[in-house]
Amino acid sequence: MPTPLRAAAVLVVAASLSGCGASAAREDGASSAGRRFAAALAAGDYRAACELLAPETRDEVEEDAKGPCGPALRELGLPPSGPARGIDVYGNDALLRTAGDTVFLAQFDDGWKVTAAGCVAQSTDEPYRCSLKGG
Repeated sequence: MPTPLRAAAVLVVAASLSGCGASAAREDGASSAGRRFAAALAAGDYRAACELLAPETRDEVEEDAKGPCGPALRELGLPPSGPARGIDVYGNDALLRTAGDTVFLAQFDDGWKVTAAGCVAQSTDEPYRCSLKGG
């Protein structure tokens, strides 16, 4: 499972090496998963938000909180996302930029899942710092 930092680096390298991005269907799938995650958080439906997390990310949330995902996710106080501003998809990784957040996703057999959220751009050495991330 890629870390958000590694995913960001992969996306930057892939973008610079490739003249074409992912298909519209892949972009739509990743974007839709990220928007569903944001909508679940906005509605206070932490159970649904947890279902949209990558397994490793969910495990990390529960381990850090020493409890179930839903209450742990609520306690993180992730920022409201707002409207989507762009999606970059390369291979099995995606980065969804919204008005208030940056969300990393990965594609699994059962669809796109959130691997990190609450991400804020940093310096070039460490492109993003994320409130929610998998190992």
